[in-house]
Amino acid sequence: MTALPDWMLPPRPEGWFAEDLDHLPDAPRHTELIDGALVFMMSPQRSWHGRLVTALTNALTARAPDGTEVEREMTMKLDARNRPEPDLLVVTTPYDPDRTWFAPEDVQLVVEVVSPESAHRDRTVKLRKYAEAGIAHYWCVEDEDGAPVVHVYELDGPTGSYAPAGIFRESLRRPVPFEISLDLQKLIPPRRR
Repeated sequence: MTALPDWMLPPRPEGWFAEDLDHLPDAPRHTELIDGALVFMMSPQRSWHGRLVTALTNALTARAPDGTEVEREMTMKLDARNRPEPDLLVVTTPYDPDRTWFAPEDVQLVVEVVSPESAHRDRTVKLRKYAEAGIAHYWCVEDEDGAPVVHVYELDGPTGSYAPAGIFRESLRRPVPFEISLDLQKLIPPRRR
């Protein structure tokens, strides 16, 4: 077995904490902390995923009201042992070029675009963790034969869990967290046969 680099060894017997991610310069760019364990995105990302994240970033930014920012691939410090990195975040904090994470109370919407590597985390683990952190809106975007399908969830206050708010194909219209109308078919080029 190959020895691990020193930076991969937990800094304390209790393991990793959220603030440790800011002190790992040798870690892969997309490193998350889930339940105190480092999670690395090492497999290559598909073009479909990258184009869809870019298109959603641009579409949401164009529709976002004043005082709302759209960020991509930034971590959220959910608690001491969880700092996931969603594909997109819609936040209410002003742009800060030195920011490395967001607090859940500043996040209105989280979007995860499912890839084969992240499917289980996006559909189950993150769904539960984002709800527990009190994030009001969660979109999980799936690839359905090359077309995006958006599973939309809203936080149910009394239960503290997400309730399905719809599955959207072709178009998505939502009044929250702000007025959103998207033609999903125009976000990425159709798959060529």
